[in-house]
Amino acid sequence: MVEIITGYIRVKDLSITVDGEIVGRAEQQDLDKLLQFSYEHLALDYPKFYKMDRLSALGFIASEFLLKKHALGDYKPAEVAVVLANANASLDADVRYAEASREVSSPALFVYTLPNIVAGEICIRNGFKGETAFFVSDQFESAMMHTYVHQLFIQTETKACLAGWVDVAGEHHDVFLYLVERVEHGLNLPHTPEKLNEIYL
Repeated sequence: MVEIITGYIRVKDLSITVDGEIVGRAEQQDLDKLLQFSYEHLALDYPKFYKMDRLSALGFIASEFLLKKHALGDYKPAEVAVVLANANASLDADVRYAEASREVSSPALFVYTLPNIVAGEICIRNGFKGETAFFVSDQFESAMMHTYVHQLFIQTETKACLAGWVDVAGEHHDVFLYLVERVEHGLNLPHTPEKLNEIYL
């Protein structure tokens, strides 16, 4: 059976859209306000959220919205992969760490000076123990993402994958996460580079 996109989320311009439907929007033009609104809207009880950098917090919130609608509970932990990418790596956290280090270096900020930490936060929260990867590129590359995810389904025990783009730099934020499975439910969209571009754009 071919891989199918069963759900997706877009977070851009302070608006959150799941499967094409708006589920949240910040009243004030501020990314931190959007993150706080989302945490409260989802009624989360996860204190570690407040320690995260904005890249991790944004990826975490997006995954919470998506997985609330499209749960992956039928899979074993090792069967769920997470593959992410962005353009700015951990630059947002790097700048904040550099500014804070002028006085005293902060271990709490230092841990987030690696872009793949967002994947780790999502995996820890959901108990995912499958393949993980994080790529840095100038823009969202649908062909590369499609090929990599497809190979995971062929070469590993992956049966579901949370994949996509999570980018943050200052107030700039651009998120596109999607779920890929080999079962017919949810949106049932073909997992192709063309379809990924269509949803992302």
